[in-house]
Amino acid sequence: MRIDLHTHSTASDGTDSPAELVRKAAVAGLDVVALTDHDTTRGHAEAIAALPEGVTLVTGAELSCRIDGISMHMLAYLFDAEEPALLAERELVRDDRVPRAQGMIAKLQGLGVPVTWEQVARIAGDGSVGRPHVASALVELGVVPTVNDAFTPDWLADGGRVFVEKHETDPFEAIRLIKGAGGVAVFAHPGASKRGLTVPEAAIAEMAAAGLDGVEVDHMDHDADTRARLRGLAKELGLLVTGSSDYHGSRKTCVLGEYTTDPEVYGEITRRAFGAFPVPGAGGTV
Repeated sequence: MRIDLHTHSTASDGTDSPAELVRKAAVAGLDVVALTDHDTTRGHAEAIAALPEGVTLVTGAELSCRIDGISMHMLAYLFDAEEPALLAERELVRDDRVPRAQGMIAKLQGLGVPVTWEQVARIAGDGSVGRPHVASALVELGVVPTVNDAFTPDWLADGGRVFVEKHETDPFEAIRLIKGAGGVAVFAHPGASKRGLTVPEAAIAEMAAAGLDGVEVDHMDHDADTRARLRGLAKELGLLVTGSSDYHGSRKTCVLGEYTTDPEVYGEITRRAFGAFPVPGAGGTV
């Protein structure tokens, strides 16, 4: 089995619609794909309706969190999307995205960059607006060559010249909410040091004690040494180890199935979850 447990669609900051994403998952030879848009489940229905035969969808989301001033992401799998407490928190985070993006645009304009809210909103479309959409605007304007080049201290990186904070969930609260909604919690790309400061191992140990299920180890932002270190930490803490592409369509260079999750780990995730179940494809046509 080929299992990719971290992808994004136009419901957040990917460039493929949910329907396009699941069809591409089939073409890429994936047996299982998780749709984990930022702080939203809005793309799930379209993905399910379009799901090709032979591909199973894991419903999920990537939650924006912050601990001790360090931004981090928590992957939530197979939770009840209508559970009130987690739904309210996702909406709180999502609603803060627009004023945050507008704040970054104002800072860019102050630096002489002619970016506008209309441009960023057009790029975001129906998705939850975020830094990648602002980064894409900078690429359009020729300010930076690629989206990744916008995530530096000069521009959008945490603490960078035009960075603006948004509401982010305490990760211990996120774990509590995910588990309360019947889901499974996995710390996304915990060693992605190119994105900014990373969470100390001691804090990951505290999260494990609080119910964290796993860590995403095999990821494009982790070099071989980082993967080995995280794999050892996961073994020490009794955490599941996942691998994923973090696919965003054309917005990033990663491809579907670039990194995958062991079938035994996937099986354990499905055994632990009780908020939702994986959805087998039935030859969707959307």
